[in-house]
Amino acid sequence: MDTIERIRHLIAQGDVRISEHGYDEMAEDGILVRDILTGVATAVVVEDYPRFGKGPSVLVLQADRAGHPLHVVWGIPRGHSRPAILVTAYRPSPESWSDDLLRRRR
Repeated sequence: MDTIERIRHLIAQGDVRISEHGYDEMAEDGILVRDILTGVATAVVVEDYPRFGKGPSVLVLQADRAGHPLHVVWGIPRGHSRPAILVTAYRPSPESWSDDLLRRRR
């Protein structure tokens, strides 16, 4: 099972934690937790990091309730199978990302 499917499975079970950094970034950008949890079902993987040092993680593109794009980083702690950790969430800057928000500009 790939990282995003593992994350979706954990979220469906209610096994989710939000990092302090995640809360701070969400508050700064006016992002609601319920939008992130609902939007993960249709999230598109931007970058997958299955061997990241802190545990498998994935950057996804999803949308809030109004249809505005969000980038969300999810992870699972290294050496564990749970919980899904919302590492951070932000509104992607068009200057930093391709028009489809799936590739970083160089």
